[in-house]
Amino acid sequence: MTEADRLAQLADQEERLQFTKFDNETALALGQRLLAAARERELPVTISVRRNGQRLFHAALPGTSADNDAWIDRKSRVVDRFGHSSFLVGTQFRAKGGSFEQDSRLDPDEYAAHGGVFPVLVRGVGPVGTVGVSGLPQADDHAFVVEQLELFLADGGK
Repeated sequence: MTEADRLAQLADQEERLQFTKFDNETALALGQRLLAAARERELPVTISVRRNGQRLFHAALPGTSADNDAWIDRKSRVVDRFGHSSFLVGTQFRAKGGSFEQDSRLDPDEYAAHGGVFPVLVRGVGPVGTVGVSGLPQADDHAFVVEQLELFLADGGK
């Protein structure tokens, strides 16, 4: 897959995976879905769901460490700043022949454009938070979040 193809795929995901509303109960239900799926697959991931900068759900499964918390924080800052998934932002920089770390002029200790954190998008409003995981290779982190968002939204956000 070319970087252009990947960018189109990532942009399509953001267009499709939008909520009609997102409150604390929705965040908790989404976090529980990710947690159940990760437990079922025995994935070593940390999970975070935030709204307006407030962490509403956080879980760390066996095989994770405080480093995974730091990765989620760094990836979430990218999503908060750019309004797009951390994977899409990193891919945009690579598609231009550069790297996020060198070309963004942002502190890499604070920002990481690696896959795994997705914007919580409310249709007609825009980004209101983040949902993410850390612990797998970046493409797998991203794919897991997207898969779970697709299932959650298909179930009516429950």
